[in-house]
Amino acid sequence: MRTVILDLDGTLMDTGADLLAAANAAVGADVLDPAEDKATAFRGGRAMIRLALGRMNGAWTEAEVDALFQPLLDRYEARIDERTTIYPGAMEAVDEMRGRGWRVGICTNKPEGLAETLLRRKGVRDRFDSLVGADRLAVRKPHPDHYALSVGEAGGDVARSLLVGDTETDRETARQAGVPCVLVAFGPEGRAVERMAPEALLNGYEDLVAIAERLIP
Repeated sequence: MRTVILDLDGTLMDTGADLLAAANAAVGADVLDPAEDKATAFRGGRAMIRLALGRMNGAWTEAEVDALFQPLLDRYEARIDERTTIYPGAMEAVDEMRGRGWRVGICTNKPEGLAETLLRRKGVRDRFDSLVGADRLAVRKPHPDHYALSVGEAGGDVARSLLVGDTETDRETARQAGVPCVLVAFGPEGRAVERMAPEALLNGYEDLVAIAERLIP
């Protein structure tokens, strides 16, 4: 069974504004900008906290970052989908791939409970064959076991799968798993992701089916 695995934040959905709002609330100041800092948002909660504290204080410790991480998650969960949107054409591409016999899953470094909540709020959870979040295993992306679990739970075979993502973490995950990587060119970095030498760039979801069929005939 051919399988396509999608990253969530910055790949399937534009979650940056809600993530950055949660980080600002956690540190108690509006120091992160939804437009300028979206790339940091897609690198995770701790990356946002470090950036915010650096702007506020010029320095930070990992203990401070750890102390603010749970408040960030709590604030994010409470207002998880206020400004989050699914990228145009994404669900149409998912439905077409499933109609062609592909399995489609999600592998994310977002905590799995939050990912479940977000997908259900958006009404699309039942259109994915698997969902594996950051806290399911002792390892997470870029470790290949995290990816392999998402493929297996979708009913697929890693050897007949590919990963669609938006960051260096996704590129390295695909490399370690030995699978093709497709990076989106509509994220915060735009076409600059080409420097990571993915097997394909995705300019828009209307191209995903053709790219996937080419990479895994």
